[in-house]
Amino acid sequence: MAIRSGFAHGEVCWADLQTSDVAAAKEFYASIFGWRYEDLPTPDGRSYSQAFLDQELVTVIAPQNPQQQLAAAPGQWNVYLSVADAAELAAEIPHAGGALEFGPEAVGGTGVMVFFAPPGGGTTGAWQAGSHLGAARVEEPGALAWAELLTPEPQAAVGFFQQLFGHEVTEYPQDDGGTYTTLMVGGAEVAGIATVPTSGNTLKPGWQVYFGVASVADAVAAAVAAGGTVVVEPEDVEEAGTIATLSDPQGGVFSVLEI
Repeated sequence: MAIRSGFAHGEVCWADLQTSDVAAAKEFYASIFGWRYEDLPTPDGRSYSQAFLDQELVTVIAPQNPQQQLAAAPGQWNVYLSVADAAELAAEIPHAGGALEFGPEAVGGTGVMVFFAPPGGGTTGAWQAGSHLGAARVEEPGALAWAELLTPEPQAAVGFFQQLFGHEVTEYPQDDGGTYTTLMVGGAEVAGIATVPTSGNTLKPGWQVYFGVASVADAVAAAVAAGGTVVVEPEDVEEAGTIATLSDPQGGVFSVLEI
């Protein structure tokens, strides 16, 4: 069990889902990961659900915002990097070559949120912790295990994150001639950046979130039985393990990683 009580500047600290049907999403993800939920009200009278493994918070399932609803957008998993000063980060984003999309905005006493896009796109969250520190359990079945940015401009994105967060990097040459880059904090790999696939049109630019599972085969079977679809069939990836990419019934795309 990997319990976290805080995250360093530049680490992936949190992921949450925005969906058109919170109740249906809760049922779907519980069937795969065994999450239990606690519902809380939103300011507009709706509710969002905190998802737990035992007593530890692992993610949130929330309703879409009005713009997403109006556009009939599919569900979306958001990824957040921990930041020491959200206002300072927001001011630096344009100078690093990115675009500020939202914030900084205080979310009650829980923290301060920023959304931005690196060169090449891929909406990214930054979180300055208040009472909410991030995921309390990571890198185990049912918890956030990895995140990677798929982008048409990987080199520009890597430079952007290095300038914005001070990440060190490790590069892994790929069989197709490209490079898979990991962002590092304190000598540990915290996220990946890769070229978005150009064939098959199965994956779009943006962040891909991975949750740990004890068995990818079992997770895929549970997802399909609950109404999900397989986006990328299970495969063994060198240095990573067995993974598969799935879509929930509301269109939220996520991956599972056998750990």
